Amino acid sequence: MIAAQVARIIANFVIFCELSDDDVVDPDEACEVMEFLGSQLEAMDKPFLRELVDAFPIIAVEYTGEAQELVRDLPYGFYLEEALASDDPVRLAELEAIRDARP
Repeated sequence: MIAAQVARIIANFVIFCELSDDDVVDPDEACEVMEFLGSQLEAMDKPFLRELVDAFPIIAVEYTGEAQELVRDLPYGFYLEEALASDDPVRLAELEAIRDARP
């Protein structure tokens, strides 16, 4: 439950940064803060990060259109599966192949 709550906070923050007009959010500042968010996510405790990654597709149904797709793809966009697999070279190779095959 806590992971879903944290996922919603992150999702709303990312939606605001990514989907707001440039006159609302400076694109350079949004990029910088998103990079910071990504580094903080990658540094999370792995068991909780696993719960968080699994929560994004579940909460994505609460959003519509572009926001829903953005929330569903948060783990992909922040390389969170790779962060979880950092000690597993076989899994990292699988994830790289998946990224290479994705349009």
